[in-house]
Amino acid sequence: SQSRSLLVVYRLLIAKGMQARPPSVVLATGGYDHTIRFWEATSGVCYRTLQHQDSQVNKLEITPDKKFIAAAGNPYVRLFEVHTSNPQAVTTYEGHTSNVTSVGFQRDGAWMYTSSEDGTVKIWDVRAPGCQREYESRAAVNTVALHPNQSELISGDQNGNIRVWDLTAGACSCELVPEVGCAVRSLAVASDGSLAVAANSRGVCYVWRLTPGAGAGGGPSPNGVQTTTTNSTHFEPLHKLVAHPDAYILKCLISPDVRTLATAGSDKVVRLWSLENHFALDSELVGHSKWVWDCVYSVDAAYLVTASSDGSAKLWDVAKGEAIRTYNGHHKAVVCCALNDSAVPDPGRT
Repeated sequence: SQSRSLLVVYRLLIAKGMQARPPSVVLATGGYDHTIRFWEATSGVCYRTLQHQDSQVNKLEITPDKKFIAAAGNPYVRLFEVHTSNPQAVTTYEGHTSNVTSVGFQRDGAWMYTSSEDGTVKIWDVRAPGCQREYESRAAVNTVALHPNQSELISGDQNGNIRVWDLTAGACSCELVPEVGCAVRSLAVASDGSLAVAANSRGVCYVWRLTPGAGAGGGPSPNGVQTTTTNSTHFEPLHKLVAHPDAYILKCLISPDVRTLATAGSDKVVRLWSLENHFALDSELVGHSKWVWDCVYSVDAAYLVTASSDGSAKLWDVAKGEAIRTYNGHHKAVVCCALNDSAVPDPGRT
């Protein structure tokens, strides 16, 4: 077919070290077969496979400029080039002592943040391998998210604690405990900074309305929030959503247009909830045969990619609630996926 022929040409250009035009959509998956696979999103063809020999791949994140992809493993984070044939990591970030559970980048890609089962949240300069800053959570950290203000990290741990880390003050500015002793599995913050969602191992999502706050400082508030700085974001409890009864929620994600909340769980289902209609269930995405570990939206929120223990990833049409592409090739569980289909600004234009 023509698409397959173009793919062969692209591979040949990469193999010869030539500068092929990078794809506008970068889609990658990783998992327990110790590989990272890159996919042509529309055809479902895998055009490149990277070996990740140290461990399974826990999380993947593509840099904002689409030049690199970070792979979080046990216990390292490795940075690979996206548009070359180089199979080796260009940088290895050493410092964690257990599974790295989250990885993400600051808006401009200047620094990276991670969380780990070793109980820490770390910040890294992307250009250097050393850890720049570390925050202790006193329990295995399962998830961390960056507030759109770029100055606060929000972490969730195995003991059920949510902590807000003020990057300017270099300290914890706020603590919440939605359910004592119930692990927080995933956190999501709306792109406009209006909402935060925490999903736990009992299938429940807690939702807060966020406002740039003038905290009182000192003691706990009636909402269970302890504020220690005066400019930290304020969390106002908004809703409790039993999203996956009798199941773990493994991922929660707010769509880029802040209209939908996606939740993925151990019950093999992804559910889409309306943020405009009081968290009513919009649709269920049914098709995976085992746990769904991860999901990521396209930039226009029209599509969702999911990763599952059944060894596949799927591309869903959100409006139709249908899977329109399945990505097969992994030999074991697929536990993470990364997608970047956003436009990259041309540095030569103003």
